Amino acid sequence: MTRPTARVLALLEILQSGGTRTAAELAERLGVDERTVRRYAEHLTDLDVPVRSVRGRYGGYRLAPGFRMPPLMLTDDEAVAVLLGLVAAGRDRLVPAPATAVESATAKIRRVLPGKLGRRLDALLATAEFTGSGTTSSGTTAEPSAAAAEATTTGPAAPPGPETGVLLTLAEAARARRPVAFAYTAWGGRRSERTVHPYGIVAHSGRWYVTGADSASGEVRTFRLDRIGAATVLAGEFEVPAGFDPGERVLSGLAEVPYRHEVSLQVHGAAEDVRARFPAGIATVRGIPAAAGWVRVRLRAERLDWIPGVLARLDHPFVIEQPDELRDHVHALARRLAENADARPPRDQDS
Repeated sequence: MTRPTARVLALLEILQSGGTRTAAELAERLGVDERTVRRYAEHLTDLDVPVRSVRGRYGGYRLAPGFRMPPLMLTDDEAVAVLLGLVAAGRDRLVPAPATAVESATAKIRRVLPGKLGRRLDALLATAEFTGSGTTSSGTTAEPSAAAAEATTTGPAAPPGPETGVLLTLAEAARARRPVAFAYTAWGGRRSERTVHPYGIVAHSGRWYVTGADSASGEVRTFRLDRIGAATVLAGEFEVPAGFDPGERVLSGLAEVPYRHEVSLQVHGAAEDVRARFPAGIATVRGIPAAAGWVRVRLRAERLDWIPGVLARLDHPFVIEQPDELRDHVHALARRLAENADARPPRDQDS
C-alpha cells in the first residue's frame, strides 16, 4: 500500500469516529497540508464515500449522517484467527511496525464486525492471558505438559485447539463472572459434567486452559479447552479471589502433573550452552560443584523415545543417571543411525 493510499484510509478512519473535523486538524493528524486533505476528501468521494464539506468558521469535513462501512463478514473461526493473530504478532514483536499499528489494526477490524461477534471477541481480548513456554509471572520456571514439550521436540501435528464457540463462551462467562457448565473428557477418556466459576482464560504452549473454582471438587482446578465438548453460561455471579493470577495458577498446575519418567543426565559443557540445546522450558540445568565442567540436567517426560534425538544433537559428552530404560532408547537410535550410514542405495532396475 502506497503512503497516499494509507493516508486516504486514515482520513476515512478519523471521519468515521464522528463529528466535523477541520482541515487544519486533519492536516496535522495526517502529516500533510490542507490542500492535500482536500484532495484526499475528493478521492473518498470518487470511491462513493459520502464526505461532506462544511463551510464557515467551524467548517471542515464529515461523513453523511447514517453512513457506516459495511460489516466485515467473517465467521467466528475466522474472526478469532485474525484477532488472535494480531495479538500474538504484537506480543512476540513479529510486526516490523510500532505497537500502535497492531492496536489500530485490531480496532479497525473490531469496529466493522457484527455487534454480537464483536462483543464476544472483546470478552476474549479482555480475559485471555498469554504465557511463555514456561516462565511464570514470579520469574520461576514451570514444566510444560508432556505433550507440549514432546511436540516441540519431535515435531508432530500441533495440539488440537478448542472449538471457537467454547472459547468465546468461556471468555464471556469469565468477563461477566458467571458460572458455566460443560462436559469434560479427562486424560484417559473419563467423562464428567462440571460447573465452574471461570476465573481466567490462559493460552500456554499451544493450548488453551480455563482455571477457576470447580463445584465437583470444591477446589480451584484447571481444564483444557480442547477437552470441553460444550459449554453453557448459567445464572448467578461469583467473585474472583483477590490477587488471583490465572497464568500463575495454570503454570503451577502443569508443574504438578504426574509424569511417567524422571530423567537425570550429566552433560559436559557450559550450563548456558546445554540449556539452549533443549526445547525451551522443559529442563533444569545446574552445575555440579564436585565435577568441574559438568552440569546436571533434569526433566520429566511421559515418553522417552524423543530424548535420544535431543542427546544426539547436544554434541557434548553425557552420562545417563536415570532411568535405565533411556539407555535402551539411545542404543536403538545409535543402531538405526549406524545401519543407515552403512546402507547402499538399491540398484536401479533400469540401469
